[in-house]
Amino acid sequence: MSVIIYHGSENIIECPVYGAGALHNDYGRGFYCTKNVELAKEWACGRGNNGYANKYELNMEGLKVLELNKEPYSILNWLAVLAKNRTYWQNSSISATAKEYLQDNFYVDTTKYDVIIGYRADDSYFTFAQDFVAGTISLKTLSAAMRLGELGEQIVLVSKKAFSKIKYIDNEVATADKYFELKNARDKKARLAYRKQKNTKLDPNDIFMIDIMREGIKNGDPRIQ
Repeated sequence: MSVIIYHGSENIIECPVYGAGALHNDYGRGFYCTKNVELAKEWACGRGNNGYANKYELNMEGLKVLELNKEPYSILNWLAVLAKNRTYWQNSSISATAKEYLQDNFYVDTTKYDVIIGYRADDSYFTFAQDFVAGTISLKTLSAAMRLGELGEQIVLVSKKAFSKIKYIDNEVATADKYFELKNARDKKARLAYRKQKNTKLDPNDIFMIDIMREGIKNGDPRIQ
């Protein structure tokens, strides 16, 4: 089975190179793509410059795929992977201990996979994740926040095998005067909705990071599904 995916960049990339790219992205070093061409154009113009949505065909046959947004995984598994790879986090009395707990109990070994599918923690979404780890919002609020602003999923090629199965097709131009503004508008929409949701009345059954650690909650616990 093949899928069409797009990579947003300021450059035309006909031959993605395994081992290139930043080490401290959401899922480590890899080639970050999306099925949504409009999102790819927004990401291409993320620094206010014109860019391209590079279009590829990815042959999925024989590839091991980790889908962090589907069962049996929870948002805590996604957070544990994020905490492992992203270096900057808010400082608080709980954050360091919380990150350690997440990695000890919810981390998924991504080296066993060729492709990873999950949320993209850019801009406001990384702030939402940090707020949960710092203990200022509940798991319920975080889960709802990740759906704000129509974030979408990213598809990340992380193995040599995956890179051998991608074929460049063509590209579409993304102009900053349109897509940089659309990206900012999406982020603003998510932040406004998040603030509104954050200020709603607290449910006494909400679970916070401190509850997860105090009660020794681990993978598979029905309270986090």
